[in-house]
Amino acid sequence: MKLNSDKILPILTLIAMIASLAAVLLLAPTEKTMGDVQRIFYFHLACAAAAFVSFTCVFIASIGFILRRETVWDHLAASAAEVGVLFTTLVLVTGPLWARPVWGQWWVWDPRLTTTLILWFLYTGYLVLRRAIPGYRGAMAGAVFAILAYVDVPVVYFSVSWWRGIHPQVLRGGGGLDPGMVFPLLISVTALLLLSGVLIRERLNLANAADCVDRIAVALEDMES
Repeated sequence: MKLNSDKILPILTLIAMIASLAAVLLLAPTEKTMGDVQRIFYFHLACAAAAFVSFTCVFIASIGFILRRETVWDHLAASAAEVGVLFTTLVLVTGPLWARPVWGQWWVWDPRLTTTLILWFLYTGYLVLRRAIPGYRGAMAGAVFAILAYVDVPVVYFSVSWWRGIHPQVLRGGGGLDPGMVFPLLISVTALLLLSGVLIRERLNLANAADCVDRIAVALEDMES
């Protein structure tokens, strides 16, 4: 059976997701203090990585739209923003699930948590803005807003270094990871980055198809008038 390029990425993603689950549940060592609840960490951090990459895609596509004024860049930015908001939502859900048994609280106004919540509001606002203003004006306003909103991405990443908080510094300057946790983490990040790529591509295809249908409908109306 010959596989076309449209099927290769979803199949790779499925394999990576299964491998990720196996690595997290079967290979990753149980953390001594937190126990099995720490396994949420692999999914939590991987979702954050997928969100950051998605918002970087929004940033690049928004610049592309401003420079080229082509609809495909706007569709790509909006598609990536939807996927980024999805993964940020998962970060905000898995974080409290991990924090409650470890910190004794669902939520604290730690700098990392607070800036991540702001990130979610910013890109949710971007999606609302694009829907509120139709056509080219909405796309241009959204592109400018998305470029400005991207400032919060590095703020979220460096927040654990810039301000004192209780969120652990897993990848920068902290206690580091147990060597046995590195491979499950890498494969989890890979799996969710692949999944974000699949979702962005499928959403972009839908947006382009809807755009094509709209153009056909307008052409038919012009022919009838």
